[in-house]
Amino acid sequence: MPPDMRDWLPADHLAWFVVDVVGQLDLGPFERSYRADGHGRPAYDPAVMVALLLYAYCTGVRSSRQIERRCVEDVAFRVLAGGLSPDHVTIARFRARHADAFAGLLVDSLRLCAQAGLVKVGLVALDGTKMSANASPDRNRTLEAIDKQVRDILAEAAALDAAEDAENSGAGPADGQRVPSGLVDPTVRRRQLQAARERLQGARDRLQAQADKRSDAFAARSEALNAARAAKGLPPRTYRPRKRDEAPQPEATTNLTDPDSKMLIGRHGRVQGYNAQLVTTADQIVVAAEVCADANDLEQLEPMVTATRATLAAAGIPEPIGALVADAGYWKAAHVDGSIPGLPELYISPARHGRRGKPRQDGKPSESRTTHLVEAMTARLSTPHGKHCLRVRRTTVEPVFGHTKHLRGMDTFSRRGMTAARQEWQLIAATANLLKLHRAHRPQ
Repeated sequence: MPPDMRDWLPADHLAWFVVDVVGQLDLGPFERSYRADGHGRPAYDPAVMVALLLYAYCTGVRSSRQIERRCVEDVAFRVLAGGLSPDHVTIARFRARHADAFAGLLVDSLRLCAQAGLVKVGLVALDGTKMSANASPDRNRTLEAIDKQVRDILAEAAALDAAEDAENSGAGPADGQRVPSGLVDPTVRRRQLQAARERLQGARDRLQAQADKRSDAFAARSEALNAARAAKGLPPRTYRPRKRDEAPQPEATTNLTDPDSKMLIGRHGRVQGYNAQLVTTADQIVVAAEVCADANDLEQLEPMVTATRATLAAAGIPEPIGALVADAGYWKAAHVDGSIPGLPELYISPARHGRRGKPRQDGKPSESRTTHLVEAMTARLSTPHGKHCLRVRRTTVEPVFGHTKHLRGMDTFSRRGMTAARQEWQLIAATANLLKLHRAHRPQ
């Protein structure tokens, strides 16, 4: 190896670019959590750890054990770590401890891209993809299954206590009541059984809250409608059909490993995970990244527009969003009829599965309340500019998903919980912007 680490890698290598980027970042959010009075062991320089993790995410390496190994075996990682070898526990704790600060790097990456002239928001594209959670679908349980598991835990605790009482009395444990070796200590046993019971009880409470919310919504709507009937002198209705969001769901499940994740239908089948959303510019620069657990994209357009404007404002980009293009999954009458103020000009493919009115006696469909909206949007998309917008969507946000999930191998969140998944998704989006910025700076 050359004696100087600066000669280990070519000058235009991604590692040197990451070092330069970290030199331009405000590392205050990372540094403020460390003591400056000289007490305790010295920590690794936050700049080193940030550069190490940014480069790791850029190259699709997220396992802290792999990062630890590459700090010894990989030249680029050795350069970024300055010859140090932080262990995987230190790396994992640093990432979890500063998750909010890492998520905030999306704004910093957008600011750097804007300084390079890469951010143009005259036309942005919105889309979502299903990302697997760090949880197994086999850990999903219904309310009935959770109740049974809680009863089994209570029965097991009673049996173990009975076996312990029999042994202390000199009678010895009865057949089938011998305490497992890992649960011999009564204190440990009670703590483990109590933790298991609390975890299941929390899952049960979440499912019960969902059921109560649906029941309360139906009761409130029925009460309001019956009050309106009473005002007209009509008797109350004893039966009323429930809406989709009011109907009971006896088969509803919650995941015991990651309760925030849901069973979703993705392009390649069922996925236990999250719905990850991105808004990108025509140059594939990510301007907003959010995560939800909704099965579809129907309600995500307005929140993503709000998130985009917030990210642009935080990055100091005053340019307003000119137009937004999305696929049919975002089609909703309220999005295109002007009832939601502040939305940009929209180019959304009308949903083919939408209701177009009840058939008339002659078999032809009747005019529905959304027919004029569908016709207006179809006419807008048929113009040369509308066709250009649809082409832009296919060449902007979808390639970002493909590069992230297939080339960088990031199709599963490594941390659990909605908050942690959102933080990681925004870090992934930030590194996607840094990769675009690096390619723009490399000589052609």
